[in-house]
Amino acid sequence: MAIFDSSDNLAGSRFNDADLHGSWFNGCDLSDATMRGGNMQGADIDDPWLLRDGGVLMVNGVDVVPFVRAELLRRFPGRATMRAADPEGLRAAWETVERAWASTMDRVAALPAGVVDESVDGEWSFSQTLRHLVMATDIWLRLTIEGIEAPFHHLGQPNDGFAEYGYDASVFTPGVPSFPEVLEARAGRVAMVRGFLATLTDEDLEEKHSNPWNPDREQSTRSCLHVILSEEWEHLRFAVRDLDTIEKRN
Repeated sequence: MAIFDSSDNLAGSRFNDADLHGSWFNGCDLSDATMRGGNMQGADIDDPWLLRDGGVLMVNGVDVVPFVRAELLRRFPGRATMRAADPEGLRAAWETVERAWASTMDRVAALPAGVVDESVDGEWSFSQTLRHLVMATDIWLRLTIEGIEAPFHHLGQPNDGFAEYGYDASVFTPGVPSFPEVLEARAGRVAMVRGFLATLTDEDLEEKHSNPWNPDREQSTRSCLHVILSEEWEHLRFAVRDLDTIEKRN
């Protein structure tokens, strides 16, 4: 099996009558790609950025993004609140996403204990997903907004390439922690966001911070909170998707 990675520049390539059946494209930039006369039967596309303003995906001449957006809002009532702009709206948005996660946690509680550490197609397990949300809160709230010197919980699950941005990945404990430990860490970070939002003002929302991945770029407190909400909703979607698969195969 041929493997192409970041060292291979395939931008502008043409694939004529090529057999790409069963191929995986992980983290690849396929923006503005053009496919003509292809067989996409059974294809599975996951692009969280596509649903942002201006996203377009043409299938047989039809932009399918509005249909996808509407279906996700049907499946996940409350997603639309992730772009709330004022303190009251953001507080309501956080309450909504907390309720959505609580429903999924009830679902997980009814499944066999080992399910939380099962992976689907190499994706993060449910436990790892919760740990990543701990890390996301640490990055966007504790580090970026609050400027805490040592913001990271040792059970956080960092992104690939975390250390490449100059962060010390050794702060994270290797191995597989127990699920109760993960739940405790997650509950603590959820409470931190709730507490921060409780006293949030319009003036706070306009405060500027350095982007944690690109220090030359500014982020407002509002945009940082939007990232946190987006992380919550997107990873809830991933978690539900994988739980569906796990339940079917078990």
